[in-house]
Amino acid sequence: MKSAVLVAVMAAVTVLLRFLPFLIFRERTPKYVTYLGKVLPPAIIGMLVIYCLRSVSFAASPFGAPELIAAACVAGLQIWKRNSLVSILAGTAVYMLLVQTVFR
Repeated sequence: MKSAVLVAVMAAVTVLLRFLPFLIFRERTPKYVTYLGKVLPPAIIGMLVIYCLRSVSFAASPFGAPELIAAACVAGLQIWKRNSLVSILAGTAVYMLLVQTVFR
């Protein structure tokens, strides 16, 4: 029961945070909010890439090959399909396949 209440509270807070800007800026969205909406998603993706690749050793075998191949897969699919979900799922599958079979 405690877990269900905890999940419900977290879901309510998440929904509130998502809808809050729309409630605050009903009439006209300020320019800085529009600017942040344009520049933050690519910046966050860049930070996630850096975070994911921070512990990869390019000096030792396999020299970061699975990570770089999976990242290239994600980038290629994103350019081709323009679907983040497909790109991320395929990149994750490629990475797991490589580390489980090819680069053991």
